[in-house]
Amino acid sequence: MAEKLLEIENLTVGFQSENGVVKATDRVNLSLGKGQTVCLVGESGSGKSVTSLAVMRLVEYAGGAILEGGIGFQGEELTSRSQNEMMRIRGNKIAMIFQDPMSALNPVYTVGDQIAESIMLHQHKSKSEARRSAVEMLRLVGIPAPEMRAKQYPHELSGGMCQRVVIAVALACDPDLLIADEPTTALDVTVQAQILELLHRLQQELGMSILLITHDMGVAAEMADRIAVMYAGAIVEEGTAEEIFNRPSHPYTIGLLKSVPGLEGARGDELYTIRGQIPSLSQLPSGCRFHPRCPHVKESCKQKEPPVFQVNADHQAACWIYEQGGGEWTLETNRRI
Repeated sequence: MAEKLLEIENLTVGFQSENGVVKATDRVNLSLGKGQTVCLVGESGSGKSVTSLAVMRLVEYAGGAILEGGIGFQGEELTSRSQNEMMRIRGNKIAMIFQDPMSALNPVYTVGDQIAESIMLHQHKSKSEARRSAVEMLRLVGIPAPEMRAKQYPHELSGGMCQRVVIAVALACDPDLLIADEPTTALDVTVQAQILELLHRLQQELGMSILLITHDMGVAAEMADRIAVMYAGAIVEEGTAEEIFNRPSHPYTIGLLKSVPGLEGARGDELYTIRGQIPSLSQLPSGCRFHPRCPHVKESCKQKEPPVFQVNADHQAACWIYEQGGGEWTLETNRRI
C-alpha cells in the first residue's frame, strides 16, 4: 500500500445561511497515498469542490468554516495552521487547478509573469531566474514556442493553452499534491483528452499525487487508482477503480455508471437517468440521504442513515443492504442478488 500523503478524517464544513449553519460536507473520510490518483465523483452540489477548498484552507475565504474533523498532510494537521502558515504550503507543497482557466488567470499580467510570481514567492529566485523557469514550465506542459507565449496575455491564448498555463502555474514549485477541480470542464473533447494525458505524464515524471474532482465517470476510469463517490455532502462509496467499475456497491454509483452513454445509445436506446434531483443541503431527507431517488428504497432506509459498511478489503459503501452481509447490487440489472 502506498505511503499516506493526505488523510481527511470526519471533515465537516459549514456555511452560515438564513436557515442556520448548512453542512456542505458531512463527516468526510478520504486518504491519498504518495503517487496515487484519487477521484472524487458525483453530481454538482455533492460537496466535491468544498472538500478540495477545505484541504487548501480556502473555504474560510468563501464564507465557510471547518466545523469538525482533521486534515493530515505529510504528518501535519492543516486545520491547526494559521492562514500565514498555509500561504507557505499553498502553491508550494499543495497546488490547485481551478475549473475555469480564464477566470483563474489575471488578464493584466503576462502568463510568464504569473508563473514566475509563484516561483519567486516560494523558491526565492530572482526575477530573471524565475522567468527562465517559467519558460521551462511552459515547455514542460507542451506549449509550443514557450519563449514567445510567456510574453503573451491570457486573452491571446486558446482555452486549451490557458488550461496548460494554469497547470504550469500549479506545478511551478514541484508540489507533492495536485488538486485538479474539473480541469477539463470548459474544454472540447479533443483538448480534454490532451489535458488528461498531460496530467498523467507529468504525474509519472514528477511523482506527485493527484486529487481529481470530476462528474465524468469516463475521466475517472482513465485517471483513477481509487474513486470516492460523493452525494449530498457525504461519501457514499469508496474503493479501487477496478472495484467501483466492476462491482459498484451503492445504488447511486450504479445510477452514475448507467447514465454514461455507451454503445447502447448508438442503437437508439433511451439513456438512463437518476430520477429526481440532489436535495438541498439545508433540507436533507431523514435516514439515507439518497432514499428519495433510490429505486430500491425500503421503509428502514427512511428511518436511519446507514453507516459505512466494508464490502471487502478495498471497498466500502453506505447502504443498508450490507448490514449482516445481505447481498449486493449488480450493474446489469440494478437489482439485489
